[in-house]
Amino acid sequence: MSPETASPLQAILQFLLSLQSPARILVAISGGSDSTGLLLLLDEAVKAAPHLKISLCAATVDHALRAGSADEAREVAALCTSLGIPHTTMIWEGDKPKTGIMAAAREARYGLLETAAESFEADLIVTGHTFDDQRETLQMRGMRTEQISTGIADAVLFNRRFWILRPLLFSSRADIRSFLKEHGVPWIDDPSNEDMTYERVRTRRKLSTDAGAERNIRAAWEARLALAARGAEWLDRHFTLHGGLLGQVTPDGLRQDRAVLDYTLGRLTAIFGGLPFAPGRAHMERILAFVTGGEPGRMTAGRVVFDLRRDGLYLARESRGILPLVLQPGEAGVWDGRYYARNGLSTSIVVEVAAANAPSFLCLSQETSESWGAEDTSRVIESSTTQTRGGWIPVASTGMRGRMQHLPKAAWKRAVASAPVIFAKADFLSPESARMVELAPYFAPFDRFLTRFDFIFANRLSAVFATAPYARLPLRSIDGKTI
Repeated sequence: MSPETASPLQAILQFLLSLQSPARILVAISGGSDSTGLLLLLDEAVKAAPHLKISLCAATVDHALRAGSADEAREVAALCTSLGIPHTTMIWEGDKPKTGIMAAAREARYGLLETAAESFEADLIVTGHTFDDQRETLQMRGMRTEQISTGIADAVLFNRRFWILRPLLFSSRADIRSFLKEHGVPWIDDPSNEDMTYERVRTRRKLSTDAGAERNIRAAWEARLALAARGAEWLDRHFTLHGGLLGQVTPDGLRQDRAVLDYTLGRLTAIFGGLPFAPGRAHMERILAFVTGGEPGRMTAGRVVFDLRRDGLYLARESRGILPLVLQPGEAGVWDGRYYARNGLSTSIVVEVAAANAPSFLCLSQETSESWGAEDTSRVIESSTTQTRGGWIPVASTGMRGRMQHLPKAAWKRAVASAPVIFAKADFLSPESARMVELAPYFAPFDRFLTRFDFIFANRLSAVFATAPYARLPLRSIDGKTI
């Protein structure tokens, strides 16, 4: 065993002891050495400790990208049957993209694992990522940026529903394979792991040993957690959301520590712009130079208009490049990376941008009705409401624009122009129909994949936008520390 890595068995025991119980774990197993070792280690530990009240189930995702994948899935199923572990094979069906196949396969894989977890009524999902994967990831990211990376996260929340945990992230592949050899259990070698057309394979061939890698990763994790906590405090003190559409940062908020500003404004840009990632380093340097420069003005970056005024910074989605979303009855989707919508009607609906439609109805948050006068509030309530994951959002008439007297008119008008409008059969929704459409803010950088490093910031953001909180980690402790 490498001095810098943890014994796989010790890692699994520590993981099981940290879990809230009773618990049902879905093990993602491909048949490779890492995931097969994970399954065997968990099975052995769970059977040796029935008092923990933990059970296992397993799922194999057949990406159907090469010949023999179905046979491999059957081999995994046979292994699970021999261990008495319920197993299912999930197949990635349909056409595959010609470019970006690895990213598409990852999206499909986690979506299928979510479906399997639902069917098994599992509480969490585990994957067999190892310290080898971690080092490869750090090496690849290090080639792209000089910033310290946290690498692969040990816990990620998928689709706000299932936590994906990686208990072997500090154990080596060599140690896992030694464990399998001792138990006489074979594994499947995926030929793509030797395909030099993939960046990860090329990186793997060039890796050198770094005796301090684990310490560096854990230090980066602690720093990232501390930064997210400071970012959450910054939100409380310096950020206000108006009407669910317009963000405002106080002048004092722009004078805070640059690292905090980088973190918070980067993620707010992604959220208001509906993008899954914060802007890159060059764009962030441009944004930070503008907002801290003190000169009033406007700039656009990451699909967001930054409007700097004496009373602070205003953020809103620019109204250009917003495409419509068509949802058939029962369908759900994400509009512009900013709103989750589900159609509960018996007819199709279209979600479009307000600026293109001169709408009668716009989506606004509850905060809007509270900031208007009593007469306006009654008109909002009498208008229409749309059920959301976090409550009810009034749907207000654009005839009310200009009522937000305390806000800059241009900033508010810009925000309203980027709001969603919902049509059914080429007409605006009636109050009765609107109640059948679910609409809620969607956080593109967090709602699909949320690492535990960003959890406290994202959860605070959910409170600001009046949406449901994120699911908590199914753990009692991390690294022996109570959480």
